[in-house]
Amino acid sequence: MAIKIEKKIKGYNVVKPEDKAASAAAPAPAAPKEAPKAEVIQMHESLERPETLVGSTYKIKSPLFEHALYVTVNDIVLNAGTQYEQRRPFEIFINSKNMDHFQWIVALTRIISAVFRKGGDVTFLVEEMKAVFDPRGGYFKAGGVYMPSIVAEIGAVIEQHMKMIGLIHDPEMDESTRKLINEKRAAYEAAANGKSAKPAAEASAEPTNANGFPPGATLCAKCNTQALVLMDGCQTCLNCGYSKCG
Repeated sequence: MAIKIEKKIKGYNVVKPEDKAASAAAPAPAAPKEAPKAEVIQMHESLERPETLVGSTYKIKSPLFEHALYVTVNDIVLNAGTQYEQRRPFEIFINSKNMDHFQWIVALTRIISAVFRKGGDVTFLVEEMKAVFDPRGGYFKAGGVYMPSIVAEIGAVIEQHMKMIGLIHDPEMDESTRKLINEKRAAYEAAANGKSAKPAAEASAEPTNANGFPPGATLCAKCNTQALVLMDGCQTCLNCGYSKCG
């Protein structure tokens, strides 16, 4: 039987009968085995809300408001009962007796809840909210931490909740840094009283501000705590170790 070739020949190869027999006898290559996949459920916007969610409620008492705010963050538990179990924030509610800001509070809770349900990395919300400043000025909350606005404090509450469920991890301060901060604090307190520097453990109790740092301390730009003092010509934070001199 003749076969008509209609395309241009670019190359050829002669196949002998013994080649056909060898290829037929050769075993077919085994298909590669697929690696076992864990049945892990991840957050996705199509994930339906369960009937029951676990959560926590946080109280915010701001001098800007007459009544306290109560922030409730509810979590969904993914892969419950397995080694991949994880809590992820799913929705947020903010309640207060003060109705003056009801409109923007409802809008904020709906937007944040929508971001939570979208899935992915939602930790960026914390930094975005903590960067919001009130043109009328901020305030110091209990513990001496400065809050530039009420929205920033709501962001701090969300950060606290994310740390609790393991979504955000605090960088641990090593022992050498902690020791250095204690030595600097002891040296500063001794110099302020005209005494020689003593180890932190032997330093006598001195007057402090509301958050336990020297009364002359100013606000640290890194941790928002009144713990920044002038030492050796350089502003140094006695809370987080931040220094403007590097």
